[in-house]
Amino acid sequence: MKGKRRCRMHGGTNPGAPKGNRNAYKHGGRSRDTAAAARWVKALAALVRTA
Repeated sequence: MKGKRRCRMHGGTNPGAPKGNRNAYKHGGRSRDTAAAARWVKALAALVRTA
């Protein structure tokens, strides 16, 4: 559409959720805290296997 930033039919150029939007999370399964906990558990399991 001329002179417009968005297509009136398709919406176009949607950048998604704003940075830091806590409401964009669905379940937190891929959050930084969850990944850190998984690394810790994996390292602990490696220690148990070697001992």
